[in-house]
Amino acid sequence: MTAIQSIPLKTIDGNDATLGDYAGKVLLLVNVASKCGLTPQYEGLEKLYREKHDAGFEILGFPANNFKQQEPGNDAEIASFCSTNYDVTFPLFSKISVAGTDVHPLYKELTAAIPERIGEGPHKARLEGFGIPVNPAPEVLWNFEKFVVGKDGQVAARFAPDITADDPRLLHAIDAALAA
Repeated sequence: MTAIQSIPLKTIDGNDATLGDYAGKVLLLVNVASKCGLTPQYEGLEKLYREKHDAGFEILGFPANNFKQQEPGNDAEIASFCSTNYDVTFPLFSKISVAGTDVHPLYKELTAAIPERIGEGPHKARLEGFGIPVNPAPEVLWNFEKFVVGKDGQVAARFAPDITADDPRLLHAIDAALAA
């Protein structure tokens, strides 16, 4: 088991978990938020999950309130929102911090493994245009940043929040990891 696979986590319903519970599968870890302009990405993520789940693929959602308090709810409210509004069936975890001084150990490891994001597009410039301070690499930029973890538990790729679930670069990274 890799170091990243042994980090203690909590599922959104309060059960103990680790990424090791998904050993041998390709994972897409996404920090999510319910009140973000990118929240509609849940729809594409759920579609991708349903298309590739049987091939050994999991999407793991990690609610975080780091960016403009866009995930204010508690775990039960978040789970209800995701189910009711986007019919999310992929696993969700208890709310964590993905940036700053209180960053969860999982995200500390993810960002250390791959410090630079692929596909940084207009989202960062939009934030800066609104006067919103953005985190420098290697920290997570915003909600809906994505990390691909291979079957071996190694971080394989990292994508900016702009990258949607149907982006060819993300799909290529997932398919390559599934084929490995």
